[in-house]
Amino acid sequence: MRDPAQQDPAQWDPVQYQRYSDERSRPFYELIARIAATSPRYVLDLGCGTGDLTAALAERWPDAEVAGVDNSARMLEAAEATLARFHGRSQRRAPAGSLTFRHGDVREFVPSRAPDVIVCNAVLQWVAGHHELVSRWAAMLPAGGWLAFQVPANFDQPSHQILRELAGSARWRDQLAGAAVTRQADSPRDYLELLAGARCEVDAWETTYLHVLHGDDPVLDWYKGSGLRPALAALRPEQAAEFLGEYAGRLRAAYPAQSFGTVLPFRRVFVVARRRG
Repeated sequence: MRDPAQQDPAQWDPVQYQRYSDERSRPFYELIARIAATSPRYVLDLGCGTGDLTAALAERWPDAEVAGVDNSARMLEAAEATLARFHGRSQRRAPAGSLTFRHGDVREFVPSRAPDVIVCNAVLQWVAGHHELVSRWAAMLPAGGWLAFQVPANFDQPSHQILRELAGSARWRDQLAGAAVTRQADSPRDYLELLAGARCEVDAWETTYLHVLHGDDPVLDWYKGSGLRPALAALRPEQAAEFLGEYAGRLRAAYPAQSFGTVLPFRRVFVVARRRG
């Protein structure tokens, strides 16, 4: 199976992805809180998904032209509904800026002019060798421009260890040969050194969230909206059901339910860089 950035983007399910929208959006807001841009004119959200968080950028900078880019037609359909809600709210304020969404591959997208702010939230884990892409984005910025991204970095946790073991097992290795079930964020220091070498002042850090999830098989439900998508896209429906059953059983042992819910530790790496003059 191809890299998720290249395969049919219809594999992404906006409803499933947003099932834990509060937990998934928290890192985004903590990321952009460290962007000190006051009056950017052009803001990009690369890998915008359903656009809800892109709309938050447009509300923060109402005079800016804010553009979301994604390669999933299903996500962009959801973004159209986001756009309608945004316009309903913004009619009362008549902002000078705008919010738009467009189809595009973040690896190849070239903006029409230099962006003042580039945001990329939970996308780069799908892009093999993304150092080169991050460097290219930094080079797009004008002096004083901002690049901010966060990347999941929990690939050493049971959720991903189990997924890799299953994908490599005799039962599944043929069906999932080449499935992109392993992606790894680099360390904050790696990103700091990369962007410092690209003439940026860099703030890099990591956080491990302890998400308390509820319901039956909540960890499975979480990954059905994200990390499992490449594997599920490679399987026929009956195979996917069998695979999910096996994966769910092992997740229950690794993440036992407690009286208050099921704890999912989730590590993320954050980077905010400002281009020097």
